[in-house]
Amino acid sequence: MPDLIIGNKNYSSWSLRPWVLMHMLGMAFDEHLYPFGEAFASTAFLQASPTRRVPVLRIDGMTVWDSLAIVETLAEREPRVWPADARARAWARSAAAEMHSGFTTLRQVCAMNCGVRIDLRDRSVALIGDLARIAEIWEEGLDRFGGPYLAGEHFTAVDAFFAPVAFRLQTYGLSTGDRGDAYAQRLLALPAMRSWYEQALAEPWRDGSHEADCWASGRVTADYRAGQSAVQPGQS
Repeated sequence: MPDLIIGNKNYSSWSLRPWVLMHMLGMAFDEHLYPFGEAFASTAFLQASPTRRVPVLRIDGMTVWDSLAIVETLAEREPRVWPADARARAWARSAAAEMHSGFTTLRQVCAMNCGVRIDLRDRSVALIGDLARIAEIWEEGLDRFGGPYLAGEHFTAVDAFFAPVAFRLQTYGLSTGDRGDAYAQRLLALPAMRSWYEQALAEPWRDGSHEADCWASGRVTADYRAGQSAVQPGQS
């Protein structure tokens, strides 16, 4: 059975992509979660991840790193990873690759933290531009291929690549317009996404650098994670 090495569900947007895709397609795997921090210096993790990053897939005696490489490796074994239609498949790969390499401002300003809610201090032109481009991609996919997913009737890798955006919209109170927001809500309602979110809230670990990224972006209005008060101390 394949092994999927991931980081904290609360923080790791990159880990979410193959995890939710494999769950949605019913692809069995063993999960190995290493919390950010000391665990990333452990011998076991260093042996598992050649880049010291997550996610990593171990399959058929091979080690595959980077979420895009992992998805393409899975596609060699499971044709449902990408749409069956050639046009939809080409579009889906292009959109997923753009998500993989772009949207720098969204990543920097809105670090993934599933369990909190943050009122942003500043919505810069660059951030608004990233959200507008995401809305454009989502609406194009839904229009061209009929929905309810980006490349048609079925959940595929392109939906998995944008799944972390749905959590970011929720955490930071952002919008991609009515149709985009409806699509994001569909993603959040998926059983696999709900499971990821529930497990993220239950995690006991806190990583200082990830927490600092969020606190630097705005005012924390709620923290729903285990062991936390509704509002972060000092942030009310």
